[in-house]
Amino acid sequence: MALLQISEPGMSPAPHQRRLAVGIDLGTTNSLVAAVRNSIPEVLADESGRTLLPSVVRYLPDKRVHIGYAAQEEAVRDPKNTIVSVKRFMGRGVRDVAHIEHSPYDFVEAPGMLQIKTVAGVKSPVEVSAEILATLRQRAEDALGDDLVGAVITVPAYFDDAQRQATKDAARLAGLEVLRLLNEPTAAAIAYGLDNASEGVYAVYDLGGGTFDISVLKLTKGVFEVLATGGDSALGGDDFDQRLLCWIVEQAGLQPLSAEDTRLLMTRARAAKEALSEADSTVIDAVLTSGEIVHLPLTATQFREMTAHLVQKTLGPVRKALRDAGVQPADVKGVVLVGGATRMPSIRKAVADFFGQPPLTNLDPDKVVALGAAMQANLLAGNHAPGDDWLLLDVIPLSLGVETMGGLVEKIIPRNSTIPVARAQEFTTFKDGQTAMAIHVLQGERELASDCRSLARFELRGIPPMVAGAARIRVTYQVDADGLLSVSARETLSGVEASITVKPSYGLDDDDIARMLQDSFSQAEHDMKSRALAEERVEAQRLLEATRSSLATDGELLSPAERAAIDALMAQVEAAAAGEDHVAIKAAVEALSHGTDEFAARRMDRSIRSALAGRKVQEIG
Repeated sequence: MALLQISEPGMSPAPHQRRLAVGIDLGTTNSLVAAVRNSIPEVLADESGRTLLPSVVRYLPDKRVHIGYAAQEEAVRDPKNTIVSVKRFMGRGVRDVAHIEHSPYDFVEAPGMLQIKTVAGVKSPVEVSAEILATLRQRAEDALGDDLVGAVITVPAYFDDAQRQATKDAARLAGLEVLRLLNEPTAAAIAYGLDNASEGVYAVYDLGGGTFDISVLKLTKGVFEVLATGGDSALGGDDFDQRLLCWIVEQAGLQPLSAEDTRLLMTRARAAKEALSEADSTVIDAVLTSGEIVHLPLTATQFREMTAHLVQKTLGPVRKALRDAGVQPADVKGVVLVGGATRMPSIRKAVADFFGQPPLTNLDPDKVVALGAAMQANLLAGNHAPGDDWLLLDVIPLSLGVETMGGLVEKIIPRNSTIPVARAQEFTTFKDGQTAMAIHVLQGERELASDCRSLARFELRGIPPMVAGAARIRVTYQVDADGLLSVSARETLSGVEASITVKPSYGLDDDDIARMLQDSFSQAEHDMKSRALAEERVEAQRLLEATRSSLATDGELLSPAERAAIDALMAQVEAAAAGEDHVAIKAAVEALSHGTDEFAARRMDRSIRSALAGRKVQEIG
């Protein structure tokens, strides 16, 4: 008789089983995935032991996709089809992207969000990001040994609604359940706050490859309260590379560059920037497709001077965030550095000078966001442990409002409001007999609707005709824990109501998402075949090497005909392994394995006879 397992309402029927959830830092330059194992957050590595995954995707003509290091290696040779820094394009139109004239891509202007032409077709930044997320998901499932229940994915604090929704759609395409979109600086604060048992006011200075964020947080007895946030979603380490590229072009007197040369010099610029974080000087060497040779010595002082304006550009949002939080630099107990770009000495010096104290760097700035996200994911998955009773109070980065007469903006939820949040405001009609009202949802700090970002439009119809000013329309804004918005409008006298969940019009509707999901399913089948092919090739190589070794040691045990038969089977394995059919490789490997069974038995007999030679029966017992 089977036992019936009983559990409390809302509890897992197997409370000893952990629900596997991960934190993902979807970065401009590199991405990472982390998980809590044995109560300790750790970044998960790939099969080669590497924790960072370059955020690079290359599309091939046969529909195959290279992701990470494999794509990065081809970035110079195939720049138009190798997408780097895709995070800068998320939820953005062509006009929104800085330095777009230096990008090697063939952009397609689409409503709201640009797209990129590749040999595999036109790709949305959402699709490109989904490739990266799917790779991280697979890495996590391989490392943890089971499917994931969900992920916390981090986004820059200054990402607007369109960029956040694009990130959620990318996760959906990658087969990930998003437990929470978490602001990157907040994730870093979680990692530092719990790891170091810190209390007081802290600033998180986050300079990544493509974005800059500053957050001011108050940590008190397990409560993480974000007091203010600010930043620039179009400022990051890439801009330092871009400035250095311009310097190289000027110094070398180069003519307009090809896409390949632009990518080559950007790669050399990034390498020089990284080298100058450790050394006082470096040399930039490159051979262009025209045959021109670039050889330029560069000192740390020169680099610091040419990028000083970018360093200063980060301090404006820092001052503004401190003002919004109502604190002075001297009130800040510690400054946490996040993002690979904070390794630049000029950044560390500027932060130390501004706050009057050296910044905290005892956690790896590349990993701290992913570690914090993993801790939040573990909590949201229900894997509570002693000491996990902490609360996260995040904020929205930009004000949310509605357009009123004259193209003005009435703010409903001001920036730096703690989320989740709901606010309402009443409006009235402008004309006698007005029976409908258009609601235009906006995001931004400017006073004119034309200067803010349009998020959505909808209409409230069926208002009873009244004199102007008599109707009472209550507009309610609700922001969930991910920072995503829904808006409703209700005429209070008649009860007429309309609402909308704001899905930013960045060019992807439900049909687009469905198409991409279908594409991802077909790609998943291709990925499975690729994986099976790689596994069978490894097995073929292993068996061939073992057979060659055996033949070299004990080949005389075979007759010439038997040796010829085994050689023929080995040749079949080698031929199959050079092809693309994993089923054929498996069949050839099995044939060789069976074909050498008798040889293996003879080798075993010889080994046993050799071991027993010269020994008495009683000695063996």
